[in-house]
Amino acid sequence: MNRGEPAPLGWLGVVRLGLVQTALGAIVILTTSTLNRVMVVELALPAVLPGALVGWHYAVQLSRPRWGYGSDRRGYRTPWIIGGMAVLGFGAVLAALATAWMQTSPWLGATAAFGAFLLIGVGVGASGTNLLALLAARTAPARKAAAAAIVWIMMICGFVVTAGVAGQLLDPFSMERLIAVTGGVSAVALAMTVLAVLRIETGADVTPSTETSFSFREALVEVWDEPQARQFTIFVFVSMLAYSAQDLILEPLAGLIHGYTPGESTQLAGVQNGGVLLGMILTAVVGTTVGRSRARFMRLWTVGGCVASAAALCLLAMGALVGPAWPLEPSVFALGVANGAFAVAAIGSMMTLASAGRPGREGTRMGLWGASQAIAFGLGGFIGAAAVDATRALLSDVGVAFAIVFGLEAIAFVAAAALAGRVGRTDADGMRLPMIPTGEQVAVE
Repeated sequence: MNRGEPAPLGWLGVVRLGLVQTALGAIVILTTSTLNRVMVVELALPAVLPGALVGWHYAVQLSRPRWGYGSDRRGYRTPWIIGGMAVLGFGAVLAALATAWMQTSPWLGATAAFGAFLLIGVGVGASGTNLLALLAARTAPARKAAAAAIVWIMMICGFVVTAGVAGQLLDPFSMERLIAVTGGVSAVALAMTVLAVLRIETGADVTPSTETSFSFREALVEVWDEPQARQFTIFVFVSMLAYSAQDLILEPLAGLIHGYTPGESTQLAGVQNGGVLLGMILTAVVGTTVGRSRARFMRLWTVGGCVASAAALCLLAMGALVGPAWPLEPSVFALGVANGAFAVAAIGSMMTLASAGRPGREGTRMGLWGASQAIAFGLGGFIGAAAVDATRALLSDVGVAFAIVFGLEAIAFVAAAALAGRVGRTDADGMRLPMIPTGEQVAVE
């Protein structure tokens, strides 16, 4: 560590930032899952409404580069993390109020809900982008893969704990309970965030950019002109599009082709998430044991995870053709393991690349990649479901329709693997580029 540089985070510091990710997950699961169910089931509204609201909150996250740029200018990310969480919590409460309003005035309630999900998108973007930028800048290179796994596992824990606790508190259901539970979860999440980031940045750690005159557009163009950042942005979009495209079609596959009941198909999500956790933990453990080639390990693991995900999707395509005799759960578990390994390795690479290139642009880079991910997630589920509908309309065999869509998703993952292999190697003209910095080459920002 050079003189004047902040000390890297220890494991406790990584876990503290993971608590912020847990808080984010707690609020997001309420707004994207619980409110979705209430609108469709209790209020008997068209499913397209919550679908549009979730898509809108992803679209708003195109603002992520702007929030990262703001913290780059000041060199202090804590206010953005706390402020983003406050906006997210307020948006969640407003979304619950809007949902209750839909009982008596559906149109006015829906209009208010779009305003609420605007705030939710802004809050997730501002808090999440700067959390990752801070984690990338202050985590020792040797710990980046493990740190990525820790914060994502803690986010999943936020999903699980909130779903269980909120589910108990919401029964017997009423709109008043929904508003109270959402407000309580948001308040706890904000308090947890404040305590987690308290003094994690001190005055000595804050290094505002020496370039006070650069505009947001100039910063974004500079980052996009970096070959590694540009290639990684494209990789993030393609890989996350493939990653999210199966979200809305796995359960229909289980019901239509394999004869699963609603309860059994819902349990598939638990099987898949169990695989994701195993893949994340495996990647983190192996990533902390490698020597000087940590960056090469993350790149190869990312490529391998994409290829393994493609193979698992091919298994699902075969299962769609074979029918109930196919072992569906092992195939879904394999997809989860591959997805988890790819995701942690990709996030570890993201954290390393955020500190590569021109200094003082970590937040802008993270914002650019976060925006690319948000677009992909917003499009992925819709494209996957629409592709199944289109192929079913054209073909008389439902199994063949699902097999074609899963095959296309596998091709997308293979394309993502090819893109991941290029990052840090060559640019579009075939010129040699600097490799992704290894742990020994990256200075802690």
